Amino acid sequence: MAGVILRRVLLVAAGGTIGTAARLALGLLLPDAGVLPVLIANVIGALLIGALTARLPRATERRLLLGTGVLGGFTTYSAFTTGTVSLWTDAPLVALGYAAASLVLGVAAAALGLRLGRPREGEAP
Repeated sequence: MAGVILRRVLLVAAGGTIGTAARLALGLLLPDAGVLPVLIANVIGALLIGALTARLPRATERRLLLGTGVLGGFTTYSAFTTGTVSLWTDAPLVALGYAAASLVLGVAAAALGLRLGRPREGEAP
């Protein structure tokens, strides 16, 4: 049992390393874009997490690696909230718009991902 737990922890850690590096790369590609890289990462991540959840409804090792690890590292609630608070200081309406857009787009992306990821009729999950 301890071996299984350790393997799962290592899968999540490896995936998290990949996802965090991908988020950093996105931020480096858009260096002067403010909170846009975080918004992009969170919306894309929500879409992919939705699709992954539809395809792998049970907690499998692939779901731990890709969902909890890679996509959990790629998306970031902490950067979203920090960005919102930072925006609030200079532009409260922009901060509210960013927070609302993040929430609406994230939920819509997750719903779309769940729909797109659902196995088609006759297709094995």
